[in-house]
Amino acid sequence: MTAKRFVFAIVAGLLLSLTSVAVAADAGSPIRQVTLKGSINPVSADYLTGQIEAANAAGDRAVLLLLDTPGGLVTSMREVVQAMLASQVPIIVYVYPPGAGAASAGAVITLAADFAMMAPGTNIGAASPVSIGLGGAKMDETMKKKVTNDFISYVQSIAQQRGRNLQWAKEIVRDARSSTATEALKLKVIDGIADSVPALLSQLDGQRYLRHGKELRLKTAGAPLLKVEMSWRQSLFHALANPTVTYLLLMLGILGIFFEISQPGVILPGAIGAIAILLALFGLQMLPVNIIGVLLILLAAVLFILEVTVTSHGMLSVGGVISLALGSLLLIDSEAAWLQISRAVIASTVGVAGAFVLLVVYAVTRSQQRTSVAGEEAMAGQRGRAVSALDPAGRVFIAGEYWDARSTEPVPPEAEVEVVRVGRDLTLEVRPVKSESELDSTGG
Repeated sequence: MTAKRFVFAIVAGLLLSLTSVAVAADAGSPIRQVTLKGSINPVSADYLTGQIEAANAAGDRAVLLLLDTPGGLVTSMREVVQAMLASQVPIIVYVYPPGAGAASAGAVITLAADFAMMAPGTNIGAASPVSIGLGGAKMDETMKKKVTNDFISYVQSIAQQRGRNLQWAKEIVRDARSSTATEALKLKVIDGIADSVPALLSQLDGQRYLRHGKELRLKTAGAPLLKVEMSWRQSLFHALANPTVTYLLLMLGILGIFFEISQPGVILPGAIGAIAILLALFGLQMLPVNIIGVLLILLAAVLFILEVTVTSHGMLSVGGVISLALGSLLLIDSEAAWLQISRAVIASTVGVAGAFVLLVVYAVTRSQQRTSVAGEEAMAGQRGRAVSALDPAGRVFIAGEYWDARSTEPVPPEAEVEVVRVGRDLTLEVRPVKSESELDSTGG
């Protein structure tokens, strides 16, 4: 019995030591805080899934996602949800700050969290699928019904796995229902309401969550926060997924290239325009683009360039402005509100672009019509002095240079002469400049 007790004591001591080490490690592990503000797109999905994987690899205590989104692409949302459901580290989604929202795809991501929290004054819901097609194609009623029912079952399966309200999950898809934080808490859509991140962590300390059927407890008391923001590259590309930003870059690029073509050699506008167009093309690949809208905008650019070389009295510019306005309105092919370009932005951009083109065309036209102030044409009317006698040919000094000249009237040396024209052989035709007394005596 003594030997058995001795072995038991050793085993118990080892287990206690291992437990202490595990508790110590857990006590030092942080909560990884990530932030998503804006649409859910391939860039933001890469950021979120990457941080969830990093948290699992590092053994973080939890992942805290501060969410404020109008929605996003279904494919990107599914990537994030899959990473959340596969995570061994618990996921906390916090709709924050006050006034923020988790709409559409954001609502589904919130439902997929182990702990769903909201700040006062926030809302969640409105996850009805919208058609995103090419060339303006819309879903017929049968296809729309299929898509809606498929999405309802998908959202309900997530809600069921996390123990949330199945009826509400159905209504946010079928009826585009949206709820306030207080209503969502009453309907058991979320787990709580918190004014701030510290209040949230205090509220969640000791809460239970499931992993592989096993009940675990979340320990947030005294946990350090590890804040991880998007890299500069991700931030840039995430901004380009905003339709308004991409549209403005596209317009800037077109105007820069137009200015470079109309005023060759300036270089800087052309370089800026090329960079802006490349960035706009990157943004457009993440957006549902209507090819007709793109072609209309390209047509507008061609008409603007032709205006510089073809005399159309402004008709090409008018056609370009109309084409640009129609192309801007048709550029984004989606019913989703978060993908729409503001009509005010389109109106102001088209107006500024049209005014800029007309101003450049006016400047180019004036420069082409201006009388030359250099070269042979500039010599007519210039005055100088005769270096030698002109009877009829000789040498003159005019405009700082010596010229061969001829005159129909005899001109003595050092007399003042005036250029009449430049001959084909670059010999000046001059005449003597008569004094006022000479003019009076001749009646001139």
